[in-house]
Amino acid sequence: MRDGAARYALALTTIWLAASVLAVEAHAEIEFAAWELSGRVSLESRYFPRTGIDPSHQSSNTNGFVLEPKLYVEDVEGRSVTVLPFFRYDSADPVRTHWDLREAYVLLFGELGENEWEVRLGADRVFWGVTESQHLVDIVNQIDFLEHPNGKVKLGQPMVHVTWTADWGVLEFFGLPYHRPRIFPGQGGRLRFAGLLDNERVEYQSGAEEWHPDFAARYSHSFGPLDIGVSVFDGTSREATLVCVPPACNPREISDLSNVLIPYYAQIRQFGLDAQLTLGAWLFKLEAMHRSGERNALGLQQESNATELRGIGFEDILGLYREEEYVAAVVGGEYTFYSVFGSTADIGLLAEWNYDERGRQALPRRQPLTLDNDFFFGALLAFNDVESTEIKVAFLTDASRATRTLAAEFDRRLSDQWSLHVESSSILSMDPDDIQWVGRRDSFFEFHLEYNF
Repeated sequence: MRDGAARYALALTTIWLAASVLAVEAHAEIEFAAWELSGRVSLESRYFPRTGIDPSHQSSNTNGFVLEPKLYVEDVEGRSVTVLPFFRYDSADPVRTHWDLREAYVLLFGELGENEWEVRLGADRVFWGVTESQHLVDIVNQIDFLEHPNGKVKLGQPMVHVTWTADWGVLEFFGLPYHRPRIFPGQGGRLRFAGLLDNERVEYQSGAEEWHPDFAARYSHSFGPLDIGVSVFDGTSREATLVCVPPACNPREISDLSNVLIPYYAQIRQFGLDAQLTLGAWLFKLEAMHRSGERNALGLQQESNATELRGIGFEDILGLYREEEYVAAVVGGEYTFYSVFGSTADIGLLAEWNYDERGRQALPRRQPLTLDNDFFFGALLAFNDVESTEIKVAFLTDASRATRTLAAEFDRRLSDQWSLHVESSSILSMDPDDIQWVGRRDSFFEFHLEYNF
């Protein structure tokens, strides 16, 4: 990763120095009024009932723990500092044993006339989107793919985040000075691609590499029952094109275990739209985006073979991956049955359709599988008891391929500090065209025993 941890620390240090300069320029005399230390420790285990795609290196069980403390400090004016480090230990995959600074930012705010402003300087996490199966418009942060294949866990992103709130809506601007490459599981890790990803070699379209300055902006507002957000991003893609370079990789057999793929990050421009309409017990949801500059993930495999390409360089190989301009969308709805059978429990039913006009050429985004013509169905049973007991079930089916997955989660508080999380993820069937993205044997059961302080 080219000493990625040191570069990430350097990016954060630069932003924090800028925050210090702003404080001095404003003659801010900081007097701390309150502080709080909280967080969690989680003991975790995953069990894989089937042998992995690489049984000589992969095991059927992995254990570990997560430590995630959070420090919050506030001064008498309400300005604050938040620091949230993260550390995971994994017994099976040294790559999955990793640390991150999820949040480390200074929060400043004030009023200007009838409007309000807010500035966050440092590392933070930003969440955009309204749908459940995937968040197409959510692009500011990199995904922590080592944590979970659902793509919902994020790495901290160095940023300058400015928010302007007025009667006409909320306007946000993001300056993103540093790109964090996605880290993929190692040889001993499960839930990985068939071929290995070279985490130490990362290629960028920009000559500035990970230091290319990225920009994002979003406008959001509520119009009665309709919540809407419009966003734009210009900079380095968070998704990597996986480049197959002979002799380390056979372009005709990307699913070969001996292959080594190189992540490549292009310069892209994305326009996004997210909307949610609330009508009583109904929620109607939409996410859509238009993107240009992304490379086609499978172009090389279809157009060339190993014999023709052997001996030529990375740039020549990259030229065979087609650059595409495309649109993608997720549309769906959710209905909640309240107080079912006279109890305190609620049941929510969800259905969504995922579309990507590239079809089978689509690059996997937040998940190992491409969602180009897929239906998602889910159910949430919330008991609304003092233990906050919940059961979730999700089913994903590809309308044009044979891929089917089923997931279930159970959450319950055992006491004020202890909680239990049990999860099952099953690959019911896998289309041969999808095998290159995810191990077809990597269904798993997961258990978390978590202590909150």
